[in-house]
Amino acid sequence: MRLLLVLFLLLSGVAQAQQKEIRIYDGPAPGSEKWNWVEKKNNANSIKLMTVFNVVNPSITVFPADPAVANGTSVIICPGGGFHFLSIDNEGNDAATWLAKKGVTAFVLKYRTAHINTDDPFADMMAGINGPRKAEWDAENKATIPLSVADGKAAIAYVRKHAADFGIDPARIGILGFSAGGTVTASAAFNYTPDNKPAFVAPIYAYMPTSLQGTVAADAPPMFVVCASDDQLNLAPHSVELYSKWLTGKRPVELHMYAKGGHGFGMEKHNIPTDTWIERFADWLTLQGFIKSKQ
Repeated sequence: MRLLLVLFLLLSGVAQAQQKEIRIYDGPAPGSEKWNWVEKKNNANSIKLMTVFNVVNPSITVFPADPAVANGTSVIICPGGGFHFLSIDNEGNDAATWLAKKGVTAFVLKYRTAHINTDDPFADMMAGINGPRKAEWDAENKATIPLSVADGKAAIAYVRKHAADFGIDPARIGILGFSAGGTVTASAAFNYTPDNKPAFVAPIYAYMPTSLQGTVAADAPPMFVVCASDDQLNLAPHSVELYSKWLTGKRPVELHMYAKGGHGFGMEKHNIPTDTWIERFADWLTLQGFIKSKQ
């Protein structure tokens, strides 16, 4: 019985370590000091999508790499959700769990999102994209996007500053994100500093119009891009433009443009080629030297 208790405590400790959540700012996040609403989490929506919304205090949740294959590489993962919520499992925790098994320490970022007055953020998004809340939704996004982008860069800087605590290499910190999280991710590849420069970037069906892009620096990080041609939000051209910019700038880049997949496939299985995008990402990380081969 005593042995079983010890094993239980050890396993509980591992589970807690995998779910350790850390705020990335010492105090209130800059630019939203007066935000006072309460963060929420539920899957009370038509597609049972687990969402986090009304994020006020940006944080990272740590998924330690499998010690047997860890080599110091890490990645910050930015879930999507139209800057109004975060698809925390399909575009966050599930990808983090997969990559941790490949030896990559993963940090799921909860960046700031716009305030909403409903417990069904998915329905709110539908009303905002092409519905009665479109004008209001667009205004909310315009105000929120700079804060979300700042959180992505702050997360990289935080992880780099505390690299020794996480047992990772400060020169091997990348960032990956989906949709709105792809905006946060791709933005990290522009106008960076030594503290917040990512080692690699992976925007997945990212919202990244020309107005949000900058100049590709001579030392811009390698980029891995994924999207589907039938993306319902018509974001495929954004991915193509990013790819073309990196190609023109003679920086390492790889593009996977799937014929079918729509928007938001994330880590879900649909029995089509998009199911294996993360395996292609692992292949690319291996070619770039960020993970070991045969893992």
